[in-house]
Amino acid sequence: MDDQFPLPAAPLTVAAGQAACVPLDLVANAATAADLVHRAADRGAELLVLPELFLTGYELSGITADPDRHTTGAADPRLDPLRDACAAHCTALVVGAPTRTEDGTLHISALVLDRDGNVAATYDKQHATPSERAAGFAPGSRGTTLVLDGWRFGLSICWDSSFPEHARAAALDGCHGYLTGALFSPEFSAKANGFLFPARAMDNTSYTLLANHSGASGGYVGGGHSAIWGPLGELLDDAGVADPGLAVAEFDPEALRAARTAEPVLVDPTLTAPVRPRIVGGAL
Repeated sequence: MDDQFPLPAAPLTVAAGQAACVPLDLVANAATAADLVHRAADRGAELLVLPELFLTGYELSGITADPDRHTTGAADPRLDPLRDACAAHCTALVVGAPTRTEDGTLHISALVLDRDGNVAATYDKQHATPSERAAGFAPGSRGTTLVLDGWRFGLSICWDSSFPEHARAAALDGCHGYLTGALFSPEFSAKANGFLFPARAMDNTSYTLLANHSGASGGYVGGGHSAIWGPLGELLDDAGVADPGLAVAEFDPEALRAARTAEPVLVDPTLTAPVRPRIVGGAL
C-alpha cells in the first residue's frame, strides 16, 4: 500500500473544533466557524474540522421547510467569511452543512475548503439515519478522500463512524486519517471517545478525529469532547466541554510508520470493504 500511497513527507497540525451554533442562521454560524479557523490557525493548525450540519445546526425540519434558504454550496456568498479566514491563514477547513443537488435531492454534507478558501470537495453522508431519511435527506453514494500536503484523509459524518467498513474503505484508499463531524449526545460521546474512535484508529492504524457539537441543536444536545487519536488509538487531545473549544494535534508520518510496522493490519491481502466509488478532493 505504501508503494501506491506513500506516507507523507512532513508532519501536519490538525484541529477539531466545537462551539454552539444558532438554529438555521447560516450567516451567524459561518462567522463562528471563521472565528474557529482563526483560533485554530493561532495554534498552528493547517486543517480544521467542524461538526455535522454546523452551518445550520441539526435542524432537519427547518431545512426541509425552506431548502432554498437553508442549503448552501460552493457559490454561496454567505460562505465568504470562511473563504477569507482560510485564505488569511492558509488553513483548510471541513465544515458540516446541508446541500441540495440540481434535481432537488437533499444531503447532509461536509464542505471542504482549501488553503485559498475555495470549496474543493463535498462529501455527502453515506449512512443517513432512518430519521434523516424520513425527514427527506438522501444518503450519499460515494466516499471522499481529501489530500493535503501528501496526507490523505477519509471524510465521515456522525453515524458513518459506527460502521467499521466505512473507515476501512478510507484506509484501503490509502488514507492516513479518518475525520468525522458529528452530533453525539453526552452519553454517546462517552462511548465514542472511550472506545469507538480509538478502535477505528487501531482497526486501520490511522489517525482519527471527532469534531462534535457542544450545545443544543435540533432537539438534541451535543456532548462536546471533540478529540484526536493517534494511529494506535492513543488520545492526543480533547477539547472537553469548552465553548468555543479546540483539540489540536500534530500528525506525524514517522509515528504513522511506526504504528503500521508494529500492527501491519493493512497488508493482509484478504482485506475488503464495501466496493463503492470514491472521489478525491484534490490537493488542498
